Amino acid sequence: MKNIITYLRTNSKGILRIIYLIVTIVFIVYLFPREGKFRYEFQRGKPWLHVDMYAPYDFPVYKTPQELQAEKDSILKDFKPYFRLDTTISVTETEKFRKEFDKKWQRFIRQQYDLKQEPAGNTWRGKMINKEKEQLYKLTSNLLADLYNHGIVEVADAFTRDSNPSSTIVILRGKMAEQTDTTSVFTLKTAYTYLKNQLEKVPLTGFRDQNAVRDFLMSLNMNNFIEPNLFYDRDASQKVKESMISGISLTRGMIQRGERIISRGEIVNARTYQILESLKIEYEKRLGASANYLLILAGQFLLVTIVLLMLFLFLMYYRTYVFAHTKDLLFIFFLLILFIGLSRWIISNPTLSYYLIPLAIVPIILRTFYDARLALFIYIILLMIVGFFAPNSFEFVFMNFIAGMMAIISLTNIYRRNKFIMAAVMVFLSYSLVYLGYTMIQEGSLENMHWMNYIWFSGNAFLVLLSFPLIYIFEKTFGFLSDATLVELADTNQSLLRELAEKAPGTFQHSLQVANLAEEAIRIIGGNQLLIRAGALYHDIGKMTNPVYFIENQREGLNPHEDLSFKESAAIIISHVPKGVEIARKHNLPKQIIDFIRTHHGTTKVQYFYRNYIHKYPDKSTDTQDFTYPGPKPFSREMAVLMMADSVEAASRSLKDYSEERLGKLVEGIIDYQLREGQFNEAPITFRDITKVKDIFKTRLLNIYHARIEYPKAEENN
Repeated sequence: MKNIITYLRTNSKGILRIIYLIVTIVFIVYLFPREGKFRYEFQRGKPWLHVDMYAPYDFPVYKTPQELQAEKDSILKDFKPYFRLDTTISVTETEKFRKEFDKKWQRFIRQQYDLKQEPAGNTWRGKMINKEKEQLYKLTSNLLADLYNHGIVEVADAFTRDSNPSSTIVILRGKMAEQTDTTSVFTLKTAYTYLKNQLEKVPLTGFRDQNAVRDFLMSLNMNNFIEPNLFYDRDASQKVKESMISGISLTRGMIQRGERIISRGEIVNARTYQILESLKIEYEKRLGASANYLLILAGQFLLVTIVLLMLFLFLMYYRTYVFAHTKDLLFIFFLLILFIGLSRWIISNPTLSYYLIPLAIVPIILRTFYDARLALFIYIILLMIVGFFAPNSFEFVFMNFIAGMMAIISLTNIYRRNKFIMAAVMVFLSYSLVYLGYTMIQEGSLENMHWMNYIWFSGNAFLVLLSFPLIYIFEKTFGFLSDATLVELADTNQSLLRELAEKAPGTFQHSLQVANLAEEAIRIIGGNQLLIRAGALYHDIGKMTNPVYFIENQREGLNPHEDLSFKESAAIIISHVPKGVEIARKHNLPKQIIDFIRTHHGTTKVQYFYRNYIHKYPDKSTDTQDFTYPGPKPFSREMAVLMMADSVEAASRSLKDYSEERLGKLVEGIIDYQLREGQFNEAPITFRDITKVKDIFKTRLLNIYHARIEYPKAEENN
């Protein structure tokens, strides 16, 4: 038991990686469809490359989506949208109008007649006034009733919400339904116009003062009592639509068992293609519903395991720096699961096209955090998995492969936002051109091209722009570094770098020179230039605590080490590494930058004080730990180059002779010493790379310290 626990502790990281792999396989297999897979691949316009195909059983020939849509459109030409009439609104508004009419009539007759001497109800004049009132009310209320009886809709485009070429609607009055033309129904605007025109034409013969009565009618403001009472009934309309569409047959004809479908070498034309597609649908349905369900599941599990195992081994042998970090593995597996799940959802959604799947986002994100080759390899793995259940697998994989390649190629400077727009444009063009080529091959003409697919391509390209915010989210979640962040860190106006320039100006200038040397070297041998520049600028920030103890910050004639022992001096020099790490963490610098601070001296010794100590105390036993940096050694290509650049640049400042021979010996001696000390054993850098770095440093230092022409002195006048 104790041995098992010890084994688990020792190999905990490896076991965790395997668990991640198994969990990813389970998730992906879970996302797979449960139908079987048709064994034959075929394309329209291409020869049938398999054995002669005979129908294994009777099956229907399904109509194409275009045929079904055409039938659906034809049937829906006779569709009439349903509207429901709300009778309570007319009752409510009529009551409100009656009250308003009575109130304004009383005001009107007080102005027109003297009723103080003769009560209106008992005299002949009063009876005449009441008769006029009832006559006017009847005229106006009938106008309102007529409007509400025909129906008033709220907006003018209410009739065009559904396909309605006949300009006819169905009005539901309780349980009764009646068809009517849209021109006989009012909108708010036409109701106002109708009411105004009718009031102007009201016959006023028999009234003594027609002008006064006409003014009274206009003062009623009858528009205030017009409200919509005819409302679109979406549920009823949808039910009628579904009822009409349900009568459409999904098939056209049958293929009998044993009937020859296609022979080897025969061109797959439109008719044969649809028959094969129908056989594929029927075959996968029957296979998925058969007793072979567990066998299908086992096959899916086996294929996914093989594909992901290839990715696992690739990372283990060719991207060890990624494989070494479990968070990187977790991120890659999470990205695969996320986009496989998204692909499965879009493919299974009948309202969406599989051309909308934004798989090009994956290589863009991976290219941001890793190299282009790794991004391409993982993208191919993703395409292979999605290709298992995507329709027209080869076309799907080929089209997305080209789009992903173009996305990777277009991202030369990821920190520039316009590059993401360029990537989206390239994705759109890739899809469009590949689809055009396929249409030419399969159809032989452009007449049958489905132009709607170009809208899906546009949507796909638009979704690619989401990679920019996704990069930020993944960067913060998994602790990665994007190029945009590195550009910000390398800005010398950053507060920490400004503080370094103020407290230790010599160190700041040294860091700038190291950054220039290292960036040029990593550009030639391959690596992240932005990362090494940012790391170089911050690698010596620990010297801010005691700047005067470092030679680049000392003034002439002032050396505080003269009052210290060799061990004390070495301790101060070495301390700039842990203090730099402390300062970096305090200012929330990314871990990748902190690693440059920790490793830029590796496990080398402070040679100056170590040699002086041995020379002064030759008989005294020496503990080399007192003069050795704590490490660790560089474990990336960028860290190794930074160590070389740092040592070479610092040593070059002490030279008095800057000849090509002297600079060459300096570079060779320092880097060869670091090689003998095994400082690059843990970094993925080759001897060929190191040789290139030496040549680059020699050239750059020679340019920095090139000999200047000595100007002749001016002759003094006697």
